[in-house]
Amino acid sequence: MERTGPPARMTGLLAVFSAALLAVGGLAATAPSAAAADVDLASNGTFEAGLTGWTCTGGSGAVVSTPVHGGTSALKATPAGSDNAKCSQSVTVKPGSTYTLSAWVQGSYVYLGAEGTGTTDVSTWTQSAGAWQKLTTTFTTGASTTSVKVYTHGWYGTPAYYADDLTLVGPGGDPVALPAVPTGLKAGTPTASSVPLSWNASSGATGYNIYRGGTKVLSATGTSATVTGLTASTAYSFQVSATNSAGESAKSAAVPATTVAGGGGGGGTELPAHALVGYLHSSFANGSGYTRMADVPDSWDVIDLAFGEPTSVTSGDIRFSLCPVTECPNVESAAEFKAAIKAKQAAGKKVLISIGGQNGQVQLATTAARDTFVSSVSKIIDEYGLDGLDIDFEGHSLSLNTGDTDFRNPTTPVIVNLISAVKTLKAKYGEKFVLTMAPETFFVQLGYQYYGSGPWGGQDPRAGAYLPVIHALRDDLTLLHVQDYNSGSIMGLDNQYHSMGGADFHIAMTDMLLAGFPVAGDQTKVFPGLRPDQVAIGLPASTQAGNGHTSPAEVTKALNCLTKKTDCGSYATHGTWSGLRGLMTWSVNWDRFNNWEFSKNFDAYFGG
Repeated sequence: MERTGPPARMTGLLAVFSAALLAVGGLAATAPSAAAADVDLASNGTFEAGLTGWTCTGGSGAVVSTPVHGGTSALKATPAGSDNAKCSQSVTVKPGSTYTLSAWVQGSYVYLGAEGTGTTDVSTWTQSAGAWQKLTTTFTTGASTTSVKVYTHGWYGTPAYYADDLTLVGPGGDPVALPAVPTGLKAGTPTASSVPLSWNASSGATGYNIYRGGTKVLSATGTSATVTGLTASTAYSFQVSATNSAGESAKSAAVPATTVAGGGGGGGTELPAHALVGYLHSSFANGSGYTRMADVPDSWDVIDLAFGEPTSVTSGDIRFSLCPVTECPNVESAAEFKAAIKAKQAAGKKVLISIGGQNGQVQLATTAARDTFVSSVSKIIDEYGLDGLDIDFEGHSLSLNTGDTDFRNPTTPVIVNLISAVKTLKAKYGEKFVLTMAPETFFVQLGYQYYGSGPWGGQDPRAGAYLPVIHALRDDLTLLHVQDYNSGSIMGLDNQYHSMGGADFHIAMTDMLLAGFPVAGDQTKVFPGLRPDQVAIGLPASTQAGNGHTSPAEVTKALNCLTKKTDCGSYATHGTWSGLRGLMTWSVNWDRFNNWEFSKNFDAYFGG
């Protein structure tokens, strides 16, 4: 959210991210010769049988007759967009054994490696191979490793690469059998939106898939998992299967569970079925002019006071005050402002303090800052009699430390402390505490492709950094309204890039929140979808309010697609979300400046 005109901040974030480079590595030393008893375990490493045995991401792989290193065929794989053209196969190996992986490659930035070794996964690469060049690396399998994945890939934005005569030489592995069907599946105590599950370990299993109503919703490596994003007072059926390199077992016997009544995230059930959320410039003025609280029309169901800001980036000490008279000549007195808040609440509206914004960088890097955040935000809520909190952390407020790779178990202090602080506030104020969040797409949907600094480092550590906060607080969350503006193009679940300004962008971005998605493409780390009543679409109210203004006609198309599955265009949604909560806009002031076009369209659509 910005105080003045639209910044280039999001475009800059993506530019910085796209320019991040992989740390330079070196080629591995030539491996020792294999023992006489060793064999080549790679299947179709010559590619004479086409792509049989190989899987290439994004349809990037093909077999060509020139250039070839040996025989009549070789692999050609072409990176495109965010796809690095990774081609891989799983190979059965023996535990505690040493293997030599080699391949002949040609092209710029070609990689060869092995994953799932049970010890240290390995890779080697060449920056530039104008002619065929051999890459070789070695690894030793872990004490219980029976399968590894070998792969080649290129790099983003580079031309096609070629690979041929790939071998994996070492002791032959015993065939891996399918794991046993899991037994003992039990459902723990449900909440309004989640059900914990546990089961017995299956012989031969390396992982498990969890199913809800026959549809896979989660993967796990252990023998327990919690299915989230459920609807209150609803009966569900769950099953679990076991997986290993040989495949997947049959599903277990089904276990029923019913979520409890309530939910909606502390006050969510008190909102209308379709709500309009708007930010009110209360502490500053800009080109839209100052709007007094008493003059906010009844169309607005949630009013976010912009902004509470810290005394310094790392202090956690949040302050809020009304706009100075010198800046806002028509500002009301504090007493009038508080009286107007009470009047709005008496009419069923919610008034929240929004923390952050474009200028309010907040980094809770210490427990002291966390505790100061709780006490200072509480003081604001109590002084003005507010209903809750909106988290609008932008810029450099949230980022992930190197090595923090699992959104389900964050370790970065600024993330962990924010989660703890919000949970403390929720516990203090109880079930009626309204919690909303307004992250940018860079911090949420971009997590489908990139998370933190990435497996090799060099990525922007802010990528997807809101996901652990949303996930940890999903049972307390009233509304998530991602800012679908001031954004670069973002890849949707259709693996196509979508650009702001039209219905397509809002459809794709919102569908991701409701359907869920694997974080950084990792199918073992799936961000579960939120309930439709927890999601609103964030848009600018006018062309002056931010980049990516969407006309009323296009807003209507987006709502039709998401709630009725009509007017969808080329993007296929993963459900019909009739319970979608509504719309958020930056801002009430800019909507007033634009003759209330945004709120009038909302009222016309939902019959307000």
